Amino acid sequence: MKMFRIIGRSIRDAFKSVFRNFSLSMASILCATITLLVVSISLIIAGNIENATKSLESELSIVVYLDKEATEYDATELQRKIESIKNVEKVEYKSKNDWKLEMSEYNPAIGNVFENYENNPLLDSFVVTVTDTKSLETITNEIRKLELIDSANYGEDTVNTIVSVFDVVEKTTIVVLIALIFVTAFLISNTIKLTIYSRRNEIEIMRLVGSSNIAIKLPFVFEGFIIGLLGSIIPIIITIYGYIIAFEKLNGHIITDIIRLINPYNFVFYISLIIALLGAVIGMFGSLRAVRKYLKV
Repeated sequence: MKMFRIIGRSIRDAFKSVFRNFSLSMASILCATITLLVVSISLIIAGNIENATKSLESELSIVVYLDKEATEYDATELQRKIESIKNVEKVEYKSKNDWKLEMSEYNPAIGNVFENYENNPLLDSFVVTVTDTKSLETITNEIRKLELIDSANYGEDTVNTIVSVFDVVEKTTIVVLIALIFVTAFLISNTIKLTIYSRRNEIEIMRLVGSSNIAIKLPFVFEGFIIGLLGSIIPIIITIYGYIIAFEKLNGHIITDIIRLINPYNFVFYISLIIALLGAVIGMFGSLRAVRKYLKV
């Protein structure tokens, strides 16, 4: 019961302190708001990059053309060998007649051209899908080494550029996120330090009357919790409405249908929950750090 009384009194004192030191609290809340807003944007970017990468992986494939001398038996053996390569997800056989039919349906003029040929000039092929876009080049080179392979291509230049850009942006976003978390904790910690300094006489009196370390520390920890939570409100509102508006304006994709944005519903609420938790936890951590370092209790 005593612990519950201490916690209840600490929460009450934390709210009083936030409003009593309103200018300091507002400065800290504003700093938390700005940094958490950037954190929210970074999380949205990171989430969509991961989603775009997975979408890209499902869309990209290696087209392997067999030598014109390859028999059905050779095709079966080649398919088995390609399927055994690491990171190969699926190998789909496509005969030259399948290609002819597909191309003719896509453009009737091409079908008329084929009519002029006595034999189908196209080659049998495999369409190879992979589990990781970063392994496309390695897998393609391994396939090219196999016998009875005419060619194997996946659009090297374009794919490598897209994958490299995504990789750089993703790593940069992670670094920014980590940096922002530390910045937020530092700002809240400094604000709490000023509050502690302004209340040093009160704290000294609490020590003299025999208050425990927990009773002295808890109000500051809850104060950091409140500041972090209040600082997350505006970022959450901007995250929800901003992302929904952006999604609708961009028709759910960026530049091309391959780079599709995550559907806002559920996604923005997950991000909002993360921002609220981050604000509260970072606020508590910043306060606890300030109390431990600047209060010898």
